[in-house]
Amino acid sequence: MERLDRDECIKLMEGHPAGVGRIALAGPRPVIFPVNFAIDRGNVVFRTDPGSKFHAAVHNSFVAFEVDWVEPTWQLGWSVVVRGQAHLVTDPDELARVRRLPLLPWAEGEKSNFVSIESTLISGRRLGD
Repeated sequence: MERLDRDECIKLMEGHPAGVGRIALAGPRPVIFPVNFAIDRGNVVFRTDPGSKFHAAVHNSFVAFEVDWVEPTWQLGWSVVVRGQAHLVTDPDELARVRRLPLLPWAEGEKSNFVSIESTLISGRRLGD
């Protein structure tokens, strides 16, 4: 098992073939949601409609985001975990920038709200060669 540095973690997330990860929200009943994502200046960005993920962003909650890739036949893979504050993107310059990301919603709904997770703490591991 190899520990990955911040730059390698971001590079792996940027090149993830599916662009899908999982956001974990804490609370009285922790929950994990799959989301498609993009990377903006080292931070994770995803789109959402009002609901749990939106609520977490509006309240600047501390969240975790995980993305991984595995090849089970050869027992190869990696995992990256980002922990940081989520916020709803409202700054006009930031909003214009994230709207240009290749980030189309997969699930039904408009998904007109952009959420950014600051990559305050980032860690990763690689398994295999």
